[in-house]
Amino acid sequence: MMLANSGITVFMPAFNDQESIARLVTDALDVLPTLSEDFEVLIVNDGSSDGTRAVLDGLASQFPSVRVIHHERNQGYGAALRTGFMNASKELIFYTDGDGQYEVRELAMLYPLLTPEVSVVNGYKVKRSDSRSRIIIGEIYNWLARVLFRLPIRDVDCDFRLMRRHAVQQLDLVSSSGVICVELVRKLDESGCVFAEAPVHHYHRQHGSSQFFTFQRVTRTAFDFFMLWLRLVVIPRPWAARLSKVPLT
Repeated sequence: MMLANSGITVFMPAFNDQESIARLVTDALDVLPTLSEDFEVLIVNDGSSDGTRAVLDGLASQFPSVRVIHHERNQGYGAALRTGFMNASKELIFYTDGDGQYEVRELAMLYPLLTPEVSVVNGYKVKRSDSRSRIIIGEIYNWLARVLFRLPIRDVDCDFRLMRRHAVQQLDLVSSSGVICVELVRKLDESGCVFAEAPVHHYHRQHGSSQFFTFQRVTRTAFDFFMLWLRLVVIPRPWAARLSKVPLT
């Protein structure tokens, strides 16, 4: 199915993903012409210290529809998402991670669900392909997020989302860490967006290792999660403005 009047930006944040990002970009370029005549692939390199920058610059010079934005230093997952959302130029935005744990071609399964009444199509993992400890932590995180933030989807931790650009660009997103996904879904829901969901596959990471599962990052994410809950759910808005001075990084 081709909807030529709906341009799409496929966006991927990347951090030390030199081994996986090229395949994801070429897979995106393969599937996008089957969905729209107007598309682009946007990658935000969040201060990678490996060869990601060179790989991305090579892809941008090879394919006119590929754009690259480089953060000169690592600013965090949330900061990379915010950069991508604000620089996407098409009517629709799809994003997924640059580590290759999702199959970009499955965007074709989300696309038909974006009916005129729907603003966001969120993937949910059929089965998480991670270590047992990560699966358990992920289930706890998802449960807490759904309960505490009253989220309308089952898998906020699934970074496989198709959204209308006007819906996300009207939001004031502030998180720089991974809790931005909770903030994003909560604020989209509060703005009146209608969600649809689709099952997607999750694959074992073939290259590198997760940057998240260190004591420092887990502790920081837990703090950011708690602060976000205070800002968005617990404290009335006039008081929450004071908390906005505390960075979620």
